Amino acid sequence: MTAGRAFEESVDRLPRGARVLVGMSGGVDSSVAAALLRERGLEVIGVSLHLWEPPSGSPEPSRCCAPEDLDDARASADALGIPFFVFDHQRAFDRAVVTPFVDGYLAGTTPSPCVACNREVKIAALARLCDQLGAAAFATGHYARAGVVREPEGARPALLRGVDRGKDQSYFLHGIGARALSRLVTPLGALDKPRVRREAERLGLPNAQKPDSEDLCFAAGDHAAFVESRAEGRVRPGAIVDELGREVGRHRGVHGFTIGQRKGLGVAIGRPAYVAAIDAETATVRLASGGALEATGAIVRDFEWLAPPPAEDHDVLARVRYRHDGASARVSRIDAQGRRVLVRFAELARAVTPGQVCVIYDGDEVIGGGVIERAAEGPLSR
Repeated sequence: MTAGRAFEESVDRLPRGARVLVGMSGGVDSSVAAALLRERGLEVIGVSLHLWEPPSGSPEPSRCCAPEDLDDARASADALGIPFFVFDHQRAFDRAVVTPFVDGYLAGTTPSPCVACNREVKIAALARLCDQLGAAAFATGHYARAGVVREPEGARPALLRGVDRGKDQSYFLHGIGARALSRLVTPLGALDKPRVRREAERLGLPNAQKPDSEDLCFAAGDHAAFVESRAEGRVRPGAIVDELGREVGRHRGVHGFTIGQRKGLGVAIGRPAYVAAIDAETATVRLASGGALEATGAIVRDFEWLAPPPAEDHDVLARVRYRHDGASARVSRIDAQGRRVLVRFAELARAVTPGQVCVIYDGDEVIGGGVIERAAEGPLSR
């Protein structure tokens, strides 16, 4: 944090005996979050959201609150002796996450469904349930730090990166809004994954050794096949072209490609080639050398501010995808509302991909983020 600011973890502000809802996915992280809050003398209620059922006859099991995950969440709640409830949010999940995911790939972009899921479904549902069940706050098993920043002008809710940089999930929470953030508790923000596993063993949780889920929950293994299954005749074959526009191959649909992709292109041109552009209107995929993927900036739309916007000459850190360490950058507004911004990097950034999310940090604090509209041209920020 910068000088004059102090951060207070949200969990430290809850009085003993306060009622807290915990979103329990069935995994070890959310189970440990519930257990740690219970140990602090809080009244904990476990909540699972049933979000997805795989289509009948699907070879791929659901990895998003599947029946076995709901059973694991219930078993953890039973082991902790806390009430547990399941709420059906399949329609909301389909509308806010699955349909935009399919539409995005068909439009030649690369969506970030986990961002939409947290913003539109999971956090939104837990915040509403807080009101309905008379809870003071709601908690998740995210590796991020939610709390309050105190500064001379007063206090405001803040979101910081998790201490475990390898597991930090603040990127996925940037768009939840200040009101929800003010009620969010993240007990794992100051822990690393090995410590969480040890806590699960100490607490005797039945899912202490359950593996982490790494796949996209509703389209595990093959997102292109999933998009095709929901495309309703919108998949169109087209040309794969090189830098000069010469056709070097054909493809079955632009939904099978993403900017920066090198493997699985279905063509060989005698030198390393990457997807540099996708034109869904003409169903054209353009290949180029790695240098063509480097950008000096990004145009970002639908930007959500979690903290006061920085001055335009203030250096920030910009992450253009989840597994991106971040690039030094500066941010300037394109419109008066700040919903569309220009992020100018200090050094060239690779694979700035339309549809992915750009999240901005001031030190550890999340300032905000939005959807990458396109890579920007022009000078680097210095």
